[in-house]
Amino acid sequence: MSSTDAVSTDAADVPEASPLYRPQGAETMAGRVRRKLASRAASVVSIIIALVWTIPTFGLLVSSIRPENDIKTKGWWTFFAHPSFTLDNYNEVVFGTSATSGRLASYFINSLVITVPAVLFSVTLAAMAAYALSWLNFRGRDWIFIGVFALQIVPLQMALIPMLQLVKGYTEWGGGFFAVWFAHTCFGLPLGVFLLHNFMSELPKDLFEAARVDGAGPAVTFRRIVLPLVTPALASLTIFQFLWIWNDLLVALVFTSGQGNRPLTARLAELAGTRGNDWQRLTSGAFVSMIIPLIVFLSLQRYFVRGLLAGGVKG
Repeated sequence: MSSTDAVSTDAADVPEASPLYRPQGAETMAGRVRRKLASRAASVVSIIIALVWTIPTFGLLVSSIRPENDIKTKGWWTFFAHPSFTLDNYNEVVFGTSATSGRLASYFINSLVITVPAVLFSVTLAAMAAYALSWLNFRGRDWIFIGVFALQIVPLQMALIPMLQLVKGYTEWGGGFFAVWFAHTCFGLPLGVFLLHNFMSELPKDLFEAARVDGAGPAVTFRRIVLPLVTPALASLTIFQFLWIWNDLLVALVFTSGQGNRPLTARLAELAGTRGNDWQRLTSGAFVSMIIPLIVFLSLQRYFVRGLLAGGVKG
C-alpha cells in the first residue's frame, strides 16, 4: 500500500463527528489562512497600513529640509504648494560649533563606541550561556534557566541604582564607557539567553552525538556546529540589541561618566532648547540618528524570516 493510500484510509477511518474529520479534498486551515493573506483585499489593507505608518516619517523628512520660519509657521503638507529647500538644519546640527547648535558629529561617534561593544558583549555571552543551558549537563541547570527567564520580569528602572553602586568605582575604565557597556550587557542578557536557548534546544541531538563520537569537545561543537546553524537567530538578536542600545537614553544618562561620553540620543533631547522653541533642529537631528540603524536593519533584515526556521537541518 502506498503512503497516499495509507493517508486516505486513515482519514476515512476518522468518524464524521470527530473534530479531526476532514472530507477528502477539503482545504486545510493553514491553506485557507495562506489564501486569505495572499488575496487582493489583504494586499490593499497591507498597503494602507504601510502608508499610515510611513506618513509621519515622511512628514519629518520634509520638515528637515524646510527653512526654520516655514517649519514654525506652516504644516509640512504645505511644502508641496510652495516648495522651499534648505540644508541649513543638517549643517547646523552636524557641523555647528556654537553652544546652541547640534554638534552631533562627536555624539555620533560616542553612540558607535557605546553600541558596537555592548552588542558584541551581550550577543556573545548570550550565545555561550544559551548553549550551556541547552546541551551541557550540570547540576542546577534548569534552575539557572528559570532564573534567567525570571530576570526579564524585573523592570530595568529598579536595577539602575544598585548596578550604578556596583560599578561606580570603574566608571573611568575603557575611556569612561565601561559602565555603560556593562549595564547594557547585563540588561540584554536575559532576553538574549532566553531567545537563543529556544533555538539551540531544538537542534537535532544526533548532531551532538556525532560530534562527540568524532572527538569534538563542547567548545569545538559550539564553534563549528551550533553557531553556523543559529546564525539567523544571532543576526536577529543583534538587530534587536543594536536598535535598543542605539536608541537608549535612560541607561546612557545614568552610566556615562560625563558630557564628553554622552550618546546621540542625549544630545537630541537637548536640541529643542530650554524653552522648546528650537525644535526645528530635531527634524534633521532625528534623521541623522536614523542612518546607522537603517543600514544595520536593511543589511540583516533577511535574517528575520530565516530566524524563524533557525535550528532546522536539511537532510
